[in-house]
Amino acid sequence: MRFSKTFIPTLKEIPSDASIPSHQLMLRAGLMRQLTAGVYAYLPLGYRAMLKAAQILREEMNAIGGQEFHFPALNPESLWIQTNRRHIPNLILSIKERDLVLAPTHEEVVGWIASMHIQSYKDLPQIWYQIQTKFRNEPRPRSGVLRGRQFIMKDSYSLDATWEGLDERYQMHAEAYRRVFTRCGLDFFVVGASSGAMGGSGSQEFMVDSENGEDTVARCKQCGYAANLEVATSGLKGIGRIGENKPVEEFSTPNVRTIDELAAFLKTSDERLAKSVVYRHGDTPVLILLAGNDQLNESKLTAALGEGPVRPMDAGDLRNLTGADGGSIGPVGLKGFRIVADKRLEGANGLISGANRNDRHLKNIDLTRDVRLDGYFDLRTVASGEPCPQCEAPLTVTNAIEIGHIFKLGTKYSEALGATFLDENGRTQPIIMGSYGIGIERIIACHIEQSHDEHGIIWNKALAPFAVHIIAASMNNKETVLTANQLYRAFSEAGIETLFDDRSSVTAGVKFKDADLLGMPFQIIVGERGLREKKVEMKRRATGERTQVPVDDVLMTLKSLLAEKPALS
Repeated sequence: MRFSKTFIPTLKEIPSDASIPSHQLMLRAGLMRQLTAGVYAYLPLGYRAMLKAAQILREEMNAIGGQEFHFPALNPESLWIQTNRRHIPNLILSIKERDLVLAPTHEEVVGWIASMHIQSYKDLPQIWYQIQTKFRNEPRPRSGVLRGRQFIMKDSYSLDATWEGLDERYQMHAEAYRRVFTRCGLDFFVVGASSGAMGGSGSQEFMVDSENGEDTVARCKQCGYAANLEVATSGLKGIGRIGENKPVEEFSTPNVRTIDELAAFLKTSDERLAKSVVYRHGDTPVLILLAGNDQLNESKLTAALGEGPVRPMDAGDLRNLTGADGGSIGPVGLKGFRIVADKRLEGANGLISGANRNDRHLKNIDLTRDVRLDGYFDLRTVASGEPCPQCEAPLTVTNAIEIGHIFKLGTKYSEALGATFLDENGRTQPIIMGSYGIGIERIIACHIEQSHDEHGIIWNKALAPFAVHIIAASMNNKETVLTANQLYRAFSEAGIETLFDDRSSVTAGVKFKDADLLGMPFQIIVGERGLREKKVEMKRRATGERTQVPVDDVLMTLKSLLAEKPALS
C-alpha cells in the first residue's frame, strides 16, 4: 500500500482521555477512533492487525475440529429468560420495544440450535465457533479496548455426550489457546478462575502481566501456581485452638469500631479477633466471620452462598436487625441470620468478637460451643507474601489483563433450553457443554502493552499490518523515487505486505517519526547518500539495529529475516 493512498491519520499528541499505552498508541497510530464511550471504529491499519489475529484463531480452531458459524447478535429475550441470565447486571443491552437483546455471548443460541438438531450420542461431539461482534452494558468503559461496550470475540462451544468428552474438548481448547497466543507473540500465563455469570464446574483464564490490568492474580514464581484473586488460595495456616477454654465474657470497648482499634485497645495482635461482615443473600441476612484483618472476597462468598444476588447490608438495615452498629456485631446469640465463617477460623476458640451491643465485645468465644454456624468456606482474599498453597514459597499479587477464558459449563444451558440426546441405552440425557472465548482486540492491545517504546508500537511479524515499511527519504530525487518504487514492486510481487511512504508533502523527519510510531517490523530507508554506494538502510524496529544492504540484495535479505522464527514460538 502507498501511504499517500492509504487512510492513516496519525496523531502527534497523546489524547487526553487515553491513560494506558495500548489505548494511546492505537489512537496515535491511526488504528482506531472512538465513536462514543467504549465504542471504537477500526481504521485500515487496526483492522489489518485484527484480521491477522483472527486468521491465527481460525487456523487453530479448525485444527481441533472446530466448525465456523455466524450467530446473530440480536437474540430474542425469551432465550435469556429461559437460562435465567436476562437480569445479570451490566451483561445485557436490550431493545425493549422488540423484546430483543444484544448478545454478549451465545450459549443460548448454541443450545437452541442443538435442541433442534442433536438427536443421538452419534451426533456428538461437536465444536462450533464464530468470530462475532459482541456487546456489554459496561457502566464505566475505560482503558481503550480493554473495557468497552462493543468488541469482537472468537467464542467456541463444545457439545459432548459424556463428562470425559467435556474434559477432552476443554483440554483441546486449552492447548489451542496456548498455540494461538504463542503464535501472536504474547508472553502469557494461565490461572484458575471463577466461572462467574457463565456458571459451570471449571474455568481457566489466559492472562498477560500488566500494571494496567483490571484483573488481579496471585502467582508463585517458584512452582508456577497462578489463580485469579477471585478464587486464589494460599497456604496460610488456620487460627486453631488454644488449650484454655474459658466461658464467654462480655466487656466494654468504648468507641472501638475496627479490628485495628480493637487490637490497640486490647494491646494484642489481631490473630484471635473475629471480624464480622454482614451481607444479604437475596432476602436472607448473612453474617460472615473472618480472622483479624483478612479481607472478604465477594466472588468466593457468592460461590459459597449459591444462587441469588449477594450485596452488603446497609447500616440502617443492620441496626434494625441487631440493635447495634457495625463494629459491634458478633455471632454469639445472633438471631435471624445465616452465619458462615472462613476456613482459617475452623474449630477455633479463644476468639473476640462483637456483642451485638454498641461499645461492647465478647471474649473467649468457642465457635464449636457458642455459635450456630452454617459452615466453613474459603472466603478470604489472598495477599502478597502469603505462602503458596503448593510449595509454600511467597505469593506475589499482581495486575494482569485477561486475553482468553475457558469454561466447563456442564448441563446448565442444555437443561434450560431442552438440548438433549438419546444415549446408547435409549435414555434422554442433557448435552454437556463447554464455552471458550478470546477477545480479538485484546490480543492487539496486549501485544502493544508488551511491545512498545517511547517512539511507538513495535509490531511482531504475526500481527503487523505490514511486514515492511519503505521510506523514500526524498520524493524530489529521481533515483530515490525510482529505487523505492522498484523495491515496492519487488516486495509486492514476492508476497511481502509492504507500506510505501511515498508522500511528497512531508519531510523525511516526519516520515521517520511516523515509521517508528506505526512500528512495522522492518524499515527500508531509501536515501541519496546510500544510493551513491548502491545501498539502502535496513532498520529492525524491535532493536533499532541498522545495516547497509546493497539494493540488489534487499529482497533476499528481507525474505531471510521474515523467515526467522519468532522469539516466543
